[in-house]
Amino acid sequence: MLAQKKILLCVSGSIAAYKAALLVRLLVKEQAEVKVILTTSASQFITPLTLATLSKNPVLTDFIKNDAGEWNNHVALGLWADAIVIAPASANTLAKCAQGICDNLLVATYLSARCPVFFAPAMDLDMYQHPSTIQNLQKLASFGNHIIAAEYGELASGLTGVGRMAEPEQILQILQRYFSPTQPLLHKKVLITAGPTYEAIDPVRFISNHSTGKMGYALAHSLAEAGAQVDLVSGPTHLQVKHPTINLLQVVSAQEMYEQSARHFSSADIIILAAAVADYTPAHKASQKIKKKETNFTLELTKTIDIAATLGKQKKPKQLLIGFALETNNELENAFGKLVNKNLDFIVLNSMNDAGAGFGHDTNKVTIIEKDHTIHEIPLKEKTAIAKDITNLLISKLQSANA
Repeated sequence: MLAQKKILLCVSGSIAAYKAALLVRLLVKEQAEVKVILTTSASQFITPLTLATLSKNPVLTDFIKNDAGEWNNHVALGLWADAIVIAPASANTLAKCAQGICDNLLVATYLSARCPVFFAPAMDLDMYQHPSTIQNLQKLASFGNHIIAAEYGELASGLTGVGRMAEPEQILQILQRYFSPTQPLLHKKVLITAGPTYEAIDPVRFISNHSTGKMGYALAHSLAEAGAQVDLVSGPTHLQVKHPTINLLQVVSAQEMYEQSARHFSSADIIILAAAVADYTPAHKASQKIKKKETNFTLELTKTIDIAATLGKQKKPKQLLIGFALETNNELENAFGKLVNKNLDFIVLNSMNDAGAGFGHDTNKVTIIEKDHTIHEIPLKEKTAIAKDITNLLISKLQSANA
């Protein structure tokens, strides 16, 4: 799948730069044409000679090529590449690319590129978790770049946590998957919400529900496997993202979930609102823990923003907007009302009356209702299997629209 593909590997300053040698070797074995940009700091970790020998191309380190005044044309490099892989992407390089600080050949080429760009971050765990790094990663993802999430393991500092660059074999698989002709959702952007929201009462208490996020996470994985670029906006959950191309955006409250979803909504082709968002939030959050004094305690609540209805008003004709409904009575009637009122293309109905379905289970039983009243009944099965059924339905809808 990578034969004859032009891959530009950009290596920034990180101890993980040693992995670049193996990544180049793997790409060349796949018959890709590889060129390498090495930042000045990266050359302290791995030599240009090593990467030039493996890639069979001169390594580029600066704008000026030689004493004769020849230069490395960053515009031509950006146009030459079928894909740019920035691995490792240090915190410094992430920040420069996110903010457009163009002071080296790597960033200048990135800003000139018209091809897909894959960032593989590598840094110590506290740097990776710092709000500035999280914000930069989110901004890069919002530009349409692909983020290959860092992995958990032992770090160069001696600490253990998330920050290790993805292994070269995994990066290779992501590129193969991206260029695979068999992925029907390739180049499609998907926004998914999942899990519950927590609405704070005071610093230690909150209002929430029993959602685990399993259905939303299963959908995110299924759609990513089909080639989609997935932004997963998740409320608090113990679940882990299992697919390396999923961009996980963690939130807590309904308002945070709306703000993060709104940020990615306009660029999404498919929007799936699977989260169980709290309908109400305390009107006033106590700054200190509320002491147990009164026999009866009254809590004033106010409505949270209706994410589905708000985004539904902004929906473009070519976008597919899918909602979820959990009902206990008048199920079809209530679900169809939400479908119409929130401008959804279809709605996935869960019933609390079905054994093995709903919150907390690995299984589910759903009814999918389309705008034209077409109904698809999906019997009780694993949520991962239901996610594939929903993915296949989405694929068929997109193919019909393009026919």
